[in-house]
Amino acid sequence: MSTVTTTDAQELAPVRTDSLADLLIAKDRPPRPGPLSASLTFGWRAMLKIKHVPEQLFDVTAFPVMLILMYTYLFGGALAGSPQEYIQYLLPGMLVMSIVMITMYTGVAINTDIDKGVFDRFRTLPVWRPAAMVGYLLGDMVRYVIASIVMISVGLIMGFRPDGGLLGVLAGVALLVVFSFAVSWVWTMFGLLLRTEKSVMGVSMMVIFPLTFLSDIFVKPETMPGWLQAFVNHNPITHVATAVRELMAGHFPAAELGWAVGWSAALVVVFGTLTMRMYNRK
Repeated sequence: MSTVTTTDAQELAPVRTDSLADLLIAKDRPPRPGPLSASLTFGWRAMLKIKHVPEQLFDVTAFPVMLILMYTYLFGGALAGSPQEYIQYLLPGMLVMSIVMITMYTGVAINTDIDKGVFDRFRTLPVWRPAAMVGYLLGDMVRYVIASIVMISVGLIMGFRPDGGLLGVLAGVALLVVFSFAVSWVWTMFGLLLRTEKSVMGVSMMVIFPLTFLSDIFVKPETMPGWLQAFVNHNPITHVATAVRELMAGHFPAAELGWAVGWSAALVVVFGTLTMRMYNRK
């Protein structure tokens, strides 16, 4: 009984003005997080989503493996004489196709958070304003690396032998991750612009499918009609797929690397700027 009385007395004790002022004013405020720290924090948040919902890794593991198995054994004999010969050409292109296709989930995740009201909270935080958007992209880059490792591992089991060795493979994957980071800015804009996640996925697939299939991922452009070659040869997916293929083969495709890096820079400048303007005004 005495314990309860003492506790109640302590809880009901009046707060003095000077003691409250000491708590609010006397101590220094914690330092404001920098752009890198804030971006990494939001990136870690994106990774925690995968930790709690591991089904999100399905599109970067099972789906790419299913694609490489189907296309290699279905079309390898008809297009290259044997699956072992075809996979040398197909795997780098399929790697580009699979990673570029899963970039659309960046826009879907952003749209979902907007619908739930999470972004309203982000906008009130005293952090670098683009940190929330960059954090999404940094988290997705980890997914791109996981997908690359899975596909290359399966390819090696199936007979893929890159003449460029480990360095060539790493260079090809690095180029692909940079390009995918740039493409993700396109879908962040759609994630802010469109109302539902289904709309984001629909628009994304409408853009991705023509770009990936009308490229040199599956066959060489020389086998296509002349009017189609004109589009395929100027398709950014073709430049990236060719550059990745050549790097893994041990070559240094200067022209294709220039196109791939140029397209990446242009996408970031254009769509990154549009995305941040929309994010600041919406």
